[in-house]
Amino acid sequence: MKVKTVLFGAALFWSAVISGSAVAADTKAPGSGPSPYADCGIGAALFNNTKWAAVTSNVIWDLGTTAVISATASPETCSGKKLAAAHFINATYATLAEQTAAGHGEQLTTILDIFGCGRDRQSQAVRMIRGAMSLEVANPQYIGQTHLEKAASFYQIVDTAVTSGCAA
Repeated sequence: MKVKTVLFGAALFWSAVISGSAVAADTKAPGSGPSPYADCGIGAALFNNTKWAAVTSNVIWDLGTTAVISATASPETCSGKKLAAAHFINATYATLAEQTAAGHGEQLTTILDIFGCGRDRQSQAVRMIRGAMSLEVANPQYIGQTHLEKAASFYQIVDTAVTSGCAA
């Protein structure tokens, strides 16, 4: 079983590399959307300027499943403000977690700005983020999570809070 998984992952990797090469050469047909492995998922969030690293990361993370789902279900999340938000959260997670606990801070304001939450709505979003994060941190599995898992969870919490608390 493990050999099949490795072979399947290798096949996905090489097909993604070929797809990523096509993206880099700007040979995609108009309207064809982002390359799932190079432009979407955790890999693209971490390595947006290094296509091969994005592809490798996506394949290693979950054989590219998340990246493909992102590209298929919501291609708009593969770039723009959501990608910038993922980068920022990954780079500043520890500070964001501390500022969330305090209820204020420069990075917390910045992430809400990146998501497009107006200053007049940010206090509502912060309350929602704080509530969700308090539950997250209280979860016994939290301590064993990797930095990337914690950052991904925080991203989802902020995205939900912005969708609910910052809507006009």
